[in-house]
Amino acid sequence: MKFLDRAKIFVRSGDGGGGAVSFRREKFIPFGGPDGGDGGRGGDVWLEAAEGLNTLIDYRFQQHFRAGTGVHGMGRNRSGAAGQDVVLRVPVGTQVFEEDEETLIADLEREGMKVCLARGGNGGFGNAHFKGPVNQAPRHANPGLPGEERWIWLRLKLIADAGLVGLPNAGKSTFLRAVSAATPKVADYPFTTLHPHLGVVSLGPDRRFVLADIPGLIEGAADGAGLGHRFLGHVERCRALIHLVDATEDDVAGAWRTVRRELKAYDPALADKAEILCLNKADALSPELRAEKVEALRRAARRKPLLVSGVSGEGVRAVLERVEALVRQEAARDPADHQDMESDTPTDEAAQAPWSP
Repeated sequence: MKFLDRAKIFVRSGDGGGGAVSFRREKFIPFGGPDGGDGGRGGDVWLEAAEGLNTLIDYRFQQHFRAGTGVHGMGRNRSGAAGQDVVLRVPVGTQVFEEDEETLIADLEREGMKVCLARGGNGGFGNAHFKGPVNQAPRHANPGLPGEERWIWLRLKLIADAGLVGLPNAGKSTFLRAVSAATPKVADYPFTTLHPHLGVVSLGPDRRFVLADIPGLIEGAADGAGLGHRFLGHVERCRALIHLVDATEDDVAGAWRTVRRELKAYDPALADKAEILCLNKADALSPELRAEKVEALRRAARRKPLLVSGVSGEGVRAVLERVEALVRQEAARDPADHQDMESDTPTDEAAQAPWSP
């Protein structure tokens, strides 16, 4: 299924049904009086966050959605039926914007959240509603009110606990394959990943989190260069970032600075997120080169990076333990999320345990 994280749609609620002008006509009842019923209310347009969806591809080929019109009132005081509502199902994490793409209408960040995009018009009163001692035979009724219509933008921001960032070909997809059941494409050329991937990492009973892999960032990504700028929004919701730096790069410090600049240029809040710095592809380095690369990256980032390898599994467990601890720490500040994480903080012994996918 094709991944789509932005869509523009048109929604229109239903018009209200018109009231009826009718008079009671029965044998031996010459002056039965007005009995026109009211019109039914027009249908509403709703947006609902549903589990099991991870793309907006359903709105790629159909952009117009209209709710049902209310049925007109009828004689014998019969009211018209209400128009049928339209409920649009979107993935959890979808944001709704006005046509200007700046005004936020709603953020559906939890399953089951609903928002009404357009209210249906009220039905009109029938002539029975206007009868009285002065006007005993009203010959007029109200028409139904028109519905609302609007263009809106849908933007999906995937819900993930941690996100993988780095330059193209830094080994992010290989890392995700090694730690989860996700199967992103892996190849020896840049920009292999064309859209984000999600994987569930399990460290034991009740110890799991969702990891997102986004396309690689290049210099100028925040201004539209490459593919990564389109998907940086998917890591906005992450509680922690795993920054993978390719250990085979000539300038590992420069690679780290490039990604950090783009994160800050896109949104300063991204640069402030908890970051776990990893020197990936450590299996391809000799012991002397390892020490040299680690020292160069340590001087630039002012903290010692973790040596990892998605291929051999070296250091992967330690990274995952640290990520899970950070996610748990953030979840403690927001009890509404991640209530399933209740196990103890990982120990040093667990961090040193060998990792196997």
